[in-house]
Amino acid sequence: QAGVVGIVLHALWLEPLSESPSDKIAVERAQSFFMKWFLDPIIFGEYPAEMRRILGPNLPRFSSKDLKLLHKAADFIGINHYTSFYVRDCMYSACESGPGASWTEGSYQRTPWRNSVPIGEPTAMSWLYIHPQGMENIVTYMKERYNNTPMFITENGYAQESNQSSLTNDLLKDGKRVEYMAGYLDALLRTIRNGADVRGYFAWSLLDNFEWLEGYTKRFGLYHVDYGTLKRSPKSSVSWYKEFIAKHRKQTILRRGKTGVSTCEHF
Repeated sequence: QAGVVGIVLHALWLEPLSESPSDKIAVERAQSFFMKWFLDPIIFGEYPAEMRRILGPNLPRFSSKDLKLLHKAADFIGINHYTSFYVRDCMYSACESGPGASWTEGSYQRTPWRNSVPIGEPTAMSWLYIHPQGMENIVTYMKERYNNTPMFITENGYAQESNQSSLTNDLLKDGKRVEYMAGYLDALLRTIRNGADVRGYFAWSLLDNFEWLEGYTKRFGLYHVDYGTLKRSPKSSVSWYKEFIAKHRKQTILRRGKTGVSTCEHF
């Protein structure tokens, strides 16, 4: 039926907290136990080298049947990307590691702060800092590490604070979301023009929704939802996004007309 099957992963961009070799090595260690843990077996048939070195015989081994099932098991990689962090080494350096529940959390510390300055502008979500360059970096990383396997940005978005005193008209004027999307989409376009096989982008989210631990106190939607009446109302980001799509669709058509070839740009 010509369908495709892929895997979707939460993909953070991580940068070393300092220029020290130990912090730079810690970045790859952190990615190994956060994202590469899942993708490396699917693309390469084995766990990341960092995992194999640290966990040794405690790491499960793949049978020949497993390897056969894993071979080329993903037609695409779905990327949920919102933000970036710094990473500090805790394996070869003295530091107070995070409170994680795995053996590996103590080997590095993830933080949005460097010299009392955040990696990007804070938002209503405690973990989300605006760092558009992270989009370009993580997609380029995926392209180079995983043989430019086709990619979809399956989630990317900005949250507004919402409480009982929030006025609907204020929530409809979501200029910060427009700034966020403009920065991240421009970064994504750069990766596409540099050869990344990105097949599509999905904004999170179409509608305000129940947000995991935050409940209804954070709003990611392009459309406002009145939770009392369920009325849907477009925010300012809707008209901006429509114009953005129309503009780049026109550019893609013009480019196809001139060259006969078009890089896929679906937003």
